[in-house]
Amino acid sequence: MNVAFIPVRGGSKSIPLKNIKPLNGKPLVYWTAKAACECSRIDKVYISTDSEQIKSAVERFGLAKVSVVDRSAETASDTATTESAMLEFAEQHEFENIVLIQATSPLLTSADLEKGFALYDRPDCDSVFSAVRRYQFLWMSTPDGMAHPYNYDIYHRPRRQEYDGYLVENGAFYITSKNGLLSSKNRISGNIRALEMDDDSLFEIDEPRDWAIIETLIKRR
Repeated sequence: MNVAFIPVRGGSKSIPLKNIKPLNGKPLVYWTAKAACECSRIDKVYISTDSEQIKSAVERFGLAKVSVVDRSAETASDTATTESAMLEFAEQHEFENIVLIQATSPLLTSADLEKGFALYDRPDCDSVFSAVRRYQFLWMSTPDGMAHPYNYDIYHRPRRQEYDGYLVENGAFYITSKNGLLSSKNRISGNIRALEMDDDSLFEIDEPRDWAIIETLIKRR
C-alpha cells in the first residue's frame, strides 16, 4: 500500500496557523491533500497534526482518502525534524511505501505525483524527490572574503544551451519505502532519482510575502 503523509503543525511563528489559512479560497493544506487524493498510486492520505483547529478544518474537506492522525508534542516542536514525525507515523501504521508531501508546496499536482511514482517503479530506484532545474552560476565566499565560482569555470563561461544546469529540491514531495525510512531514519536513501517539476513549483510558502505570489500562480492555472 502507498500512503501520503502530510505533516502540519499548529505552531508557526511567521504565519500563525498558516496550514489552514485560506489560499485562493481554500485552506493551505487542502491543495496538497487534493493533489494526493487525485493520484491513482496513492491509497491513503494521512494528515498528521498536533492542532485541534487543523484537525477540524481537514475533516471538513470531504476528501475520501484523507484521515487525520495525531502528532505528538515532541515531533511538533520548533526543533523537531520532519523525519521524527515520519518515524513516529511509521511505527504506528502499516504501509509499503510513503510519499512525504509538504503543505507549503500548494502548486503540487497529481500529475507530478504520478510521474514521481513512475520513476520510483524503476528497479534501480530506492527513493525519489521533486526538484527544479536551474541555470544560475553559483559562487561561494571564503573566510578571507574572496569569492570563488562553485559550478563553472569563469574562463569558459558556458552558453545556456551548453549548460546542463543543476537540480534544486523544491520540497514538494519525497517517496521512499517503509523499510528504507526505518533503516536510514531519513526521508530518502539508497539509489535516488529526481522528478523535475516546472519552475513555478520552486515557490514555497514560508513567509507572508510568499502568499500573494503563490495565490497569483494558482489563479493563473
